[in-house]
Amino acid sequence: MEKKATSNETEPLTSKKDASDCNKGEDCKENGLVGRNPKSALRLVEDGSKAQPGQGEKGEAAPMSNGFSGVQSSVPCGAEVDDAQGTAPAATTTTTTTTTSTTCGAEGQQQLMELEDRETWSKKIDFLLSVIGYAVDLGNVWRFPYICYQNGGGAFLIPYTIMAIFGGIPLFYMELALGQYHRNGCISIWRKICPIFKGIGFAICIIDLYVASYYNTIMAWAFYYLISSFTAELPWTSCTNPWNTGNCTNYFSKDNVSWSLHSISPAEEFYTRQVLQVHRSDGLDDLGGISWQLTLCLLLIFTIVYFSIWKGVKTSGKVVWVTATFPYIILFILLVRGATLPGAWRGVLYYLKPDWQKLLATEVWVDAAAQIFFSLGPGFGVLLAYASYNKFHNNCYQDALVTSAVNCLTSFVSGFVIFTVLGYMAEMRNEDVSEVAKDTGPSLLFITYAEAIANMPAATFFAIIFFLMLLTLGLDSTFAGLEGVITGVLDEFPHVWGKRRELFVLGLTIVCFLGSLATLTFGGAYVVKLFEEYATGPAVLTVVFLEAVAVSWFYGITQFCNDVKEMLGSAPGWYWRVCWVAISPLFLLFVTCSFLSSPPELRLFDYDYPYWTTVVGYCIGTSSIIFIPIYMVYRLVSTPGTLKERILKSITPETATEIPFGDIRMNAV
Repeated sequence: MEKKATSNETEPLTSKKDASDCNKGEDCKENGLVGRNPKSALRLVEDGSKAQPGQGEKGEAAPMSNGFSGVQSSVPCGAEVDDAQGTAPAATTTTTTTTTSTTCGAEGQQQLMELEDRETWSKKIDFLLSVIGYAVDLGNVWRFPYICYQNGGGAFLIPYTIMAIFGGIPLFYMELALGQYHRNGCISIWRKICPIFKGIGFAICIIDLYVASYYNTIMAWAFYYLISSFTAELPWTSCTNPWNTGNCTNYFSKDNVSWSLHSISPAEEFYTRQVLQVHRSDGLDDLGGISWQLTLCLLLIFTIVYFSIWKGVKTSGKVVWVTATFPYIILFILLVRGATLPGAWRGVLYYLKPDWQKLLATEVWVDAAAQIFFSLGPGFGVLLAYASYNKFHNNCYQDALVTSAVNCLTSFVSGFVIFTVLGYMAEMRNEDVSEVAKDTGPSLLFITYAEAIANMPAATFFAIIFFLMLLTLGLDSTFAGLEGVITGVLDEFPHVWGKRRELFVLGLTIVCFLGSLATLTFGGAYVVKLFEEYATGPAVLTVVFLEAVAVSWFYGITQFCNDVKEMLGSAPGWYWRVCWVAISPLFLLFVTCSFLSSPPELRLFDYDYPYWTTVVGYCIGTSSIIFIPIYMVYRLVSTPGTLKERILKSITPETATEIPFGDIRMNAV
């Protein structure tokens, strides 16, 4: 049964110094602020039945009245303080032992003020929808179906499920628990875990900026399609437009049309020659000018993003009620429509027909691991940020299971939405589904699926809702990615940006918009492909690998499980411990080494990426994770003492984690 929040619910308990730091006979002004410190210990007893002891009864129960994360105290330093702080009813009689210390002065006041000001989600459902909206993105619609049929159809679900159980979900749960317990973003949280790894937080912020520089451009393409859909006849259905060439062949026309090797569908020419205009670029060494149409689309998208996140999670938590739920309505409509199309069964059979021999191939397991990892999305700082706004005793274990299951199920259902339509396309073309399903990535949506929609009854309606779905899928992922950066920076520099969130968010969106200009050129699609393959993949894998090692081996798996027990009332079982300590890090190392040993050979449309682009790609990826060793060196150099002392100080938490005590009594031992 949940405890009722008291009126002090936002008052935090915090600590940074030992009690001995205060003068003898004095207490801290922030009396009762509690944090873990090995020099002193306090026994916390959730028991409302004991009587309040008088002053000086140090060995007896000293009840503390406080709400979700705070205490009642305004006693100044220098005054002798009663051990009794008041009484409050407790919901249970569980006893927990923790170590504590107190702090005085402006530093403690500032920490107290920061925690008092930290907002929380208005409702639990706001958090769940935000996490689901972040995890379920455009990749669920185009990447999973393609990866699935390419790697053995229904047989692929076996390695996918195994990798989810032993790799993806444990890492997802770990980040939620870390964020909720320590209540900090991706940078400052390392002061409470293992300070020498603080460079991970800076690396995450750089990676998020790289993602924002290309991911939103894909949404700009979808927005362009959406605007173009408000016509009686969709513009990618005919070959009579100014951008069409002599090779344009409309096999859906009533005339008998022969399809040759040089034939190009009107949907493909609309995408490549009207939206992207890649024919006006010679490749990455000559990107050409900037498309003003896509620039306006992207500007409008960033405007929507800014006004959705500028006030914090209380506003973005309301926006996701639309952006996270709307795609499921559209997916259901498109699934029903696709199932009624002629030839739909051919697509479903191709999607799910198992090829058991594929399970013997290493690359299938690598693809399964990469798919579940990038689908759930640990390592981008988003889960840390979102969970940090949760209430302390929120059941993050249940949240991890629910959101992971929803994400994986969405990917699976999206495959039916895509392949029923591909089966219809194969039926109309009188070809095999394998010939129709050659397009991958965004092309699968903007060429193949768009063409199929254009030749359905009520094509305009289905085109509008489909591209609206793509926009909403992308928007809440963008909200999440930027929130990871915002929370990380604001928590790390509260004196500078703590009261200027709106201004910081404005500056961040402007930086992301300017960083996207290269992707808005006529050769911008080539830049998007390069960033998608190199800027995030190996960098994020490295970040999460080091994060798992830092938490499990440096902070300590026992300490981490104790933290989870403080929040949830029960410690994680052996399965989670084994995954965090060994299986998940090995899972990440396996995927990272597989990627580095065989980097992808990039090709887009008729353009083969030259060799030097691989070097550029690795440089982009390295530019983010380089902050990790740089900060390690800086930390060791700037820490006083011998080398051994520096190392020990650098791997020891330097800031106590504030532990909220709702309706709990505290006994000094």
